[in-house]
Amino acid sequence: MFTGIVEELGEITAVEELGDASRFRLRGPVVTEGARHGDSIAVNGVCLTVVEHEGDEFTADVMAETLDRSSLGALAVGSRVNLERPTAVGARLGGHIVQGHVDGTGSIVERKPSENWEIVKVSLPAHLARYVVEKGSITVDGVSLTVVDAGPDYFTISLIPTTLAMTTLGLKQPGDPVNLEVDVIAKYVERLLGDRAQEATK
Repeated sequence: MFTGIVEELGEITAVEELGDASRFRLRGPVVTEGARHGDSIAVNGVCLTVVEHEGDEFTADVMAETLDRSSLGALAVGSRVNLERPTAVGARLGGHIVQGHVDGTGSIVERKPSENWEIVKVSLPAHLARYVVEKGSITVDGVSLTVVDAGPDYFTISLIPTTLAMTTLGLKQPGDPVNLEVDVIAKYVERLLGDRAQEATK
């Protein structure tokens, strides 16, 4: 489990095509400290497994399903990525509960800078709109954020200078894809209510 509090801005240093998968080599001095084979690291909000670890770099295999359902397939050597290690038991939950399981992708629609923050509009796939509410939580490229405004096919987020400086969201431009993970609690509530409705009709 992650919290959506990005630990560092890493970089893709190599991409190896493996037919129905890709192997990424990533640089991240913070997240690789003490890393071992089999550990999990979130890359732009996608939970990946460490295959090898050497110095300040690690490799991770990304299967076709993940490449197709996330924006990781668009990454190349030199791409910057948000990196986060799983939260430790007993640690503070600085963001919200994040699984590292991408629900879909959106794209940056527009950016409106102001003196102390920036409002960013992000497109929202129709099948995810029901899980996104004003002042609710959403994960964008692995960053835990609060929804400012929620529309039928978009939402807006307000980014403070720290987020702009320390995550990929400060680099993304209109048209760039982003990974989205909606609040897992909303999905469980929907499933439970649906099951109850079915039982009531029996």
